[in-house]
Amino acid sequence: MHYTGQVYRPPLEAYTPLLEVTYGCSHNKCIFCAMYNKTKYGISPLCDVESDIIELKNSKRRKVKPYERIYLLNGDPFVLPTERLLEISKLIKKHIPECKTITAYCSFYNLENKSIKDLKKLKEAGYNELWFGVETGFKKIIDWINKGTDLKGYYRGLDKMKEAGIEYHAIVMQGIAGAGNAEVNAKETAKVLNYYPPKGVYIMSTAVMENTPLYYMRERGEFLESTNRENIEEQIYLLKNLKLPDTSLYSSGHVVNLVNTTHHMDKKDKMIKELEEALEEIDPELLDMTNQEIAR
Repeated sequence: MHYTGQVYRPPLEAYTPLLEVTYGCSHNKCIFCAMYNKTKYGISPLCDVESDIIELKNSKRRKVKPYERIYLLNGDPFVLPTERLLEISKLIKKHIPECKTITAYCSFYNLENKSIKDLKKLKEAGYNELWFGVETGFKKIIDWINKGTDLKGYYRGLDKMKEAGIEYHAIVMQGIAGAGNAEVNAKETAKVLNYYPPKGVYIMSTAVMENTPLYYMRERGEFLESTNRENIEEQIYLLKNLKLPDTSLYSSGHVVNLVNTTHHMDKKDKMIKELEEALEEIDPELLDMTNQEIAR
């Protein structure tokens, strides 16, 4: 298999076959992200893509369980032109006909140059479930973290996906708005998620990575990290304001989070109670620490 540089996939895709079609990230300017700093963006040759598909086709693992789902690497494969994505789908269906879902990370700026007609074609070709780093729905913070588009771009993308019938998973960064902004950030984020409900909402605590713009902003005192208490409170505000189908999954089970609550939204009240109990039971000293202070 051709895997170039840093490779990432969501935890939920732990057992999904990984197929590289791009490497690095075409944007790579989000102020908090260091994921692809060591890998220059590039597009995999189609011959390498087909070679890897054939290798997946012949793998022993596939003989045990059919590959009904394939995850495209790396940072944002949906930046590729529609025709290229359709070519990749044809190759997958040619060699792995049982594949029903082709999934990948996607950014809202990837959708700016794709029409609803394009997205309907892609949905029909198997691109029916994507992963979005929504991070936040707070307009001021979206502009600040440099996601490559603005809040209006978020809604344009959601409108297109909704009309095309493409489902998505949303990754949300608690604490990205900084100390003192838990409630407003949660409420504004809930508005975006409620607009076109995702299949799942996945919470990650904001970690300030070295050599990112956010790191230097923190060092200069321009960004104040939220505490663990604020992050848990932000989840409570978010859950109270989310109006998602009962079947939508909510999970703060990532290792970067202090508290893990994972249920479908029909257990919304149960999750809120678990988080409220955590605020009562966890050592107050730990709750009032930031990630930076814990790391020390």
